[in-house]
Amino acid sequence: MSADLNAFVTEERIEGADDGPLAGRTVAVKDNISTEGVRTTCGSEMLADYVPPYDATVVERVKEAGATIVGKANMDEFGMGTTTETSAFGPTRNPVETDRVPGGSSGGSAAAVAAGEADLALGSDTGGSIRCPAAFCGVVGIKPTYGLVSRYGLVAYANSLEQIGPIAPTVEEAAELLDVIAGPDPNDATTRFDDEDAAGWAAGDEHPADAATYADAADGDVDGLEIAVPNELVEGADEGVVETFYDALDDLEAQGASYHEVSLPCVEYAVEAYYVIAMGEASSNLARFDGVRYGVSGGFDGDWNEAFAASRDQGFGEEVKRRVLLGTYALSAGYHDKYYRKAQDARAWIKRDFDEALSEADVLATPTMPVKPFRLGESLDDPLRMYLADANTTPVNLADLPAISVPAGESEGLPVGMQFVGPAFGEERVIRAASALE
Repeated sequence: MSADLNAFVTEERIEGADDGPLAGRTVAVKDNISTEGVRTTCGSEMLADYVPPYDATVVERVKEAGATIVGKANMDEFGMGTTTETSAFGPTRNPVETDRVPGGSSGGSAAAVAAGEADLALGSDTGGSIRCPAAFCGVVGIKPTYGLVSRYGLVAYANSLEQIGPIAPTVEEAAELLDVIAGPDPNDATTRFDDEDAAGWAAGDEHPADAATYADAADGDVDGLEIAVPNELVEGADEGVVETFYDALDDLEAQGASYHEVSLPCVEYAVEAYYVIAMGEASSNLARFDGVRYGVSGGFDGDWNEAFAASRDQGFGEEVKRRVLLGTYALSAGYHDKYYRKAQDARAWIKRDFDEALSEADVLATPTMPVKPFRLGESLDDPLRMYLADANTTPVNLADLPAISVPAGESEGLPVGMQFVGPAFGEERVIRAASALE
């Protein structure tokens, strides 16, 4: 079935340890996560032949836990997309309905799990890239708090926003994979770890994963749970999505939870702020792909600028070019304060408003995606429509908070996801809430 869905760029088995908490399980790894000796393309012609000389920290941990990696999952090129249609290796199809997209950018990972091609998967989430495909494919996806999981070995798109996280058929299985990959890493200064010489958080701080077993939180006990529902992230959703969302809330109420509505006016600016920041960071990160150290050679006829331009023109797809150009513009002299600084101010506002809402609730709840899965090709001619579909997921990355997408039901035969957002390092709360819907 993987050939029909195009869920994998490379199908190659990497055996793990003989035993461990994931023994006997198979894992698909998103193709922007380094695997020693197995090519890592990022869905791009630029890296079509790149073979990393080392494993990402999360890959090391998955192997040590006894899992077998079965391949590198297809993705939007360099993580830039919401549909897994910008991949240089062709689009992935949604196993629920194959003329529709699986979401993105971790669409191959979610499709592989939904189709049974892998028991579990690793994705990365910069603005919803785990939660969107989880919702569209009817599986579970967790975007961890920034700093919970090592990013070492992840090919960077937007460093300050992205996190690696699990995709699985059930909340408990996703939490089990999170237990394996979470934890401090001296190779990644953005993780917390207890080391007086650490470049991360204050010396003596315990990493949150050291004090938690996330799978234990998937007990379905939501009695007394207080849920806040941001009006702005529900009102614009499709009618069928809204109906399914409120049916799921009624289910949680029947189990002892309660909910109230809140207003988060800051989210009106979240998509704009997210894309300015993400594109700015992408323009910087992708500058390394010049045809000399990595990627397609642009040739050299005496003008290095022409050689670099030729390399990037051949190696990058249209969506990547668009974001690099916009990011470079936003960071350029005369426009930095007008765009990038204002986006960072909006980010601080978003974080503050989320923290205030969570001070009066255990979790926030929204539809994961305001729309049902697009048909293949439907959004490619209208990038703005694709960007606006991220309205419910991008604010979470800007606020550095944990979130989970769990199947809430169906609308017109298509999966609808429900998103729970928790306070920083509050993964146990969102896992518990999500498990009550299964």
